[in-house]
Amino acid sequence: MTAARAKMATPATEVKNDSNPFPWLNLVVTEPFYLLHLFIFFSYFVVRSSAVQDFSPDLSLHLLRREVQAMLAFFVLAAVKFVRVETWEGFIADILFYSKGFLFAVALVIDYHVAYCYLVAFAVISVIAQQPPYDGAGESSNLTPLQLEILFAEGNTSRFWLIEFRVLCSSTCLRASRIFRDLSVTYSNKIISFGTVDLGHFPNAAENFRISLSGPNPTYILYDKAVEVTRLESKALMPSITKVSPLTFSYASPASLV
Repeated sequence: MTAARAKMATPATEVKNDSNPFPWLNLVVTEPFYLLHLFIFFSYFVVRSSAVQDFSPDLSLHLLRREVQAMLAFFVLAAVKFVRVETWEGFIADILFYSKGFLFAVALVIDYHVAYCYLVAFAVISVIAQQPPYDGAGESSNLTPLQLEILFAEGNTSRFWLIEFRVLCSSTCLRASRIFRDLSVTYSNKIISFGTVDLGHFPNAAENFRISLSGPNPTYILYDKAVEVTRLESKALMPSITKVSPLTFSYASPASLV
């Protein structure tokens, strides 16, 4: 039982192996979401090379112009998003969305059948795979609802617990997955600990915490000796949850507990 408690309270930094020198390359190769998108995008060059053989010079020139226009528009949008980016997960999600839109538009120039095939392919990817959340360095413990109740019942852990209740099928939770880990690295100490509960895996437990799976998510709850002090659950407040500007509660904040 002691070993089980130690395991469930182990921070992600101790569980995850960060020895891989090429984490992004490993992520692209191992995650179906990124790998499938990569195959779809590279398939355009095969489709294009086959299609232009039957094109007239004017139609080939027209396609090239549309491709140049699409690339310029894509780079402008990417630059704007890069400047205004809050997390890399959000930036990648936006870039993939723009890429799919421009690919569909350019494919319409080739043939509308090709464009709709891409549309179906993207719909299939969205069903069978989802963008993975940030899983890097952090002092946040991944907990189940039962493990959280056990920690509170024992009463021999930190006085304060800041718990992130998320549903990873939500794009907002996905974009915020890095922010909470950054907060845990900065403010975790002997007084306050950080934990994450994915209610997407335990939907029946959402009612016990008075959280709606339909949103707004994620929900942050601050506990003082297992008693809920306050919660932050408004999507409108998400921009304020950053490493520079920590969560601010009416009762207390992580910064004030350090």
